[in-house]
Amino acid sequence: MPFDLAFIWAGLIAFAVLAYILLDGFDLGVGILFPFVRGEQHRSLMMNSVAPVWDGNETWLVLGGGGLFAVFPLAYAVVMPALYAPIIAMLLGLVFRGVAFEFRWRTTRGKWLWDLSFAAGSTVAAFAQGVALGALVQGIPVAGRAYAGGWWDWLTPFSLMTGAALVVGYALLGATWLVMKTEGHVAERCRRYARSTGLATLALIAAASLATPFLNEVYLTRWFAWPSVIFSLAVPALVALCAWLLFDGLRKGRDTQPFLAAQAIFTLCYVGIGISFYPYIVPPSLTIWEAAAPDDSLSFLLVGAAVLVPLILGYTAFAYWVFRGKVDPEKGYH
Repeated sequence: MPFDLAFIWAGLIAFAVLAYILLDGFDLGVGILFPFVRGEQHRSLMMNSVAPVWDGNETWLVLGGGGLFAVFPLAYAVVMPALYAPIIAMLLGLVFRGVAFEFRWRTTRGKWLWDLSFAAGSTVAAFAQGVALGALVQGIPVAGRAYAGGWWDWLTPFSLMTGAALVVGYALLGATWLVMKTEGHVAERCRRYARSTGLATLALIAAASLATPFLNEVYLTRWFAWPSVIFSLAVPALVALCAWLLFDGLRKGRDTQPFLAAQAIFTLCYVGIGISFYPYIVPPSLTIWEAAAPDDSLSFLLVGAAVLVPLILGYTAFAYWVFRGKVDPEKGYH
């Protein structure tokens, strides 16, 4: 084949997952922060800021999960039994959260229930994603092309830490989003939340980074061997720069800079995970090429992706352009 189709598809799946984290991360963060902001008008403002885009953001989760099933079926068959519990918890959280968007506006007496569903669903979904990530990083045992671990292997101190880290990190994205999209009480309150969640996020990133090389010899070699050690030094340096931009923007009262800096921190952490994983798709057992479907299937699916991905990107860009600017409950976007 003139192209390494498995590698191309690994890049597309990785891009879809990153797009989901960056886009759905901040609206999950809005839900996580929901209980900490009082007042019906303020909470409506928070939900209005993400109402036009939240469902489109989750398109990337469907693309990433569906793509994994179609393109890397062996990886899907191994990962699902290993992570059934956190994945089901994530999906249930997203269901309750999505229903809350629709039902909260249609009731007065039961509004507290949908507020709870929105906040709890967002928090559970974020925590479950972090736990699944931690379980994947620490390694999934494979024997004879099948999952060889137990039902509770995903539940470890490291996976609980990564779960908490993602909840705090998404709260940072949500806070900086609300700083960018709102005015008045909500924006000022979220500016304070962004400072505290920013510090907590950086601390948890440091803790996870210190622990990761000792989870598996592959990571230790990858991080500190030449020439990959260059990336191991460059990524933390760039994270430190983005952290400075985050707090500088918050201190100077800028609206957009903190959000972009927080997104950049997440992107750099994702790049660091990618450096650690490659060429494995299920570390430390399955490489990209071992888990990939036949080349004929990859070629056929790539034609569809060549049409679908640009359409999704175009729709996403258009949606964010239409709903640009600040928002308030009375006037909508302006």
